Amino acid sequence: MSSIALLFDMDGVIVDNHKFHLKSWLGFFEKHNIHMSEEEYKANVNGRRMENILPDLLSREMSDEEIWDVGEEKEALYRELYRPHIKPTTGLVTFLAEVARKRIPRTVSTSAPPKNVDFTLENTGLRGYFSTIIDSTMVTQGKPHPEVYLKSAEALGVDPAGCIVFEDAILGIQAGKNAGMKVVGVATTHTREELEAEDTDLVIDDFCNLKLSDLKF
Repeated sequence: MSSIALLFDMDGVIVDNHKFHLKSWLGFFEKHNIHMSEEEYKANVNGRRMENILPDLLSREMSDEEIWDVGEEKEALYRELYRPHIKPTTGLVTFLAEVARKRIPRTVSTSAPPKNVDFTLENTGLRGYFSTIIDSTMVTQGKPHPEVYLKSAEALGVDPAGCIVFEDAILGIQAGKNAGMKVVGVATTHTREELEAEDTDLVIDDFCNLKLSDLKF
């Protein structure tokens, strides 16, 4: 059993897709007559689960089926916008190849739905690096609750204290910390200063110069 594991959030970590999610949300907001700034989006939407986001946005109770249907409306728009541009975050492929050579367990640990996970892994060519995936259908608590990361550690058979989380979102960083894990902030969605203020153990702009030796906290 490995003593360490690397847990990768997807949006903003595996792919630098913040502006495409933002663009699709802005289109969704306009259609539903919702007024929200980019800063409000970062604080109130990014990193949360649809069942937590949509009833607040639309100011009404919603069934699970309606949340799924309305959420898919937004996600389908996102996939359409991002498909021509999708690529792995800079330096990630080289880093994952090093991780794979060292046989370090790893997961995709995300609040995203399965369709988005499949879309991302297939279109970036990264599926072969991740045999374990925890997505929105496998957890009931959204970030900053640590469930997604605790379930990831359990799936890999690694103690939470030995896990290192890669996150771009403030709520995700808090989830990793709440799970008792080390957290690397990826400065794709927030500034380095914003991520450092969340007690991250390391902040990177991308994976270009990251080595496993950098993770010996």
